[in-house]
Amino acid sequence: MNDVPEGAAGTSRPTVYDVARVAGVSIKTVSRVVNQSPLVSAKTRRLVADAIQDLGYVVNAAARSLVTGNSTTIGVIVDSIADPFFASLVSVVEVDAMAAGFSTQVASTWRDPLREREQVLRMSRENVRGLLLAPTAGDHDYLKGALGDIPVVLVDRGWPDSGLDTVGVNDRADTKAAIEHLLAYGHRRIAFLGDYSELPTTLNRRAGYSDAMKVAGVPELVRSTLKNSEATVAELLARPDRPTAIFSSNARTSLGAVRALHRAGRTDVALISFGDFELSDTLQPGVTVVDHDPARIAAAAVDRLLTRIRGAPLDKADILLPTELVLRGSGELPCVQS
Repeated sequence: MNDVPEGAAGTSRPTVYDVARVAGVSIKTVSRVVNQSPLVSAKTRRLVADAIQDLGYVVNAAARSLVTGNSTTIGVIVDSIADPFFASLVSVVEVDAMAAGFSTQVASTWRDPLREREQVLRMSRENVRGLLLAPTAGDHDYLKGALGDIPVVLVDRGWPDSGLDTVGVNDRADTKAAIEHLLAYGHRRIAFLGDYSELPTTLNRRAGYSDAMKVAGVPELVRSTLKNSEATVAELLARPDRPTAIFSSNARTSLGAVRALHRAGRTDVALISFGDFELSDTLQPGVTVVDHDPARIAAAAVDRLLTRIRGAPLDKADILLPTELVLRGSGELPCVQS
């Protein structure tokens, strides 16, 4: 009497039942071999291995992780993969994780704290081995209870005394240097364009802007925009005391700023973007950027997370990677008073 359930054998995709039948062992024995249990003889292990190879059986990694607790999946939670910065970051995470034998599961928060929490809880239930998280604003005390011993590395942003490894850049110092660059070209009416004012990155970049403007003794001109940075820049350009230079705090707002300047025919307004974006070097003038390379951040974050997963004893670290001010012309326009 064959103990293989009806329909298990002969299907287009081999199952564990097929492996057990061909090897002449029980399903439990196949499971032990797949999960590398020492309670299997070398002869039986060879029989099962041969059957797996002959049938082309593929182990269901998700099911295996539920049984063994040894998932090979890394969770990645970011703002949105529609964001150019995070799209680049995720692509590098996937490549580096795969090279180390891990798959990735990606989710978006849309910068919503509640959605972030739901995504973290879901991934913890699905037994991810580690988590890379670009945190939103708000309280993150829930993380420890939600994830238990699952290692977490924060990417691009963190918060003081988080107790978690963070990989990013020095937003405050790098912005201060960019504003000083504009001041050196004679600009005194420099606008700061930002969005999501509660995000740590935005807060730190605005602080760097304020630091430089305070030292120079010139007034600040700050605008926050969540949906339409093009309209915000158009409003700035219509002011009697319109800015002669704009610092855009991320690639999202920079795209709108470029459109507004183009529509107004204003090639005399200096512009620096924190974060590069596609075709920024093809514009006239090319856009000067603070280049915080997402590929470098991703590689460093994956390396740190894999080290945590492997159990190496590490102190908590804030890893700040260097940026580069890429001069392309827009940030080097001299001040033209108007």
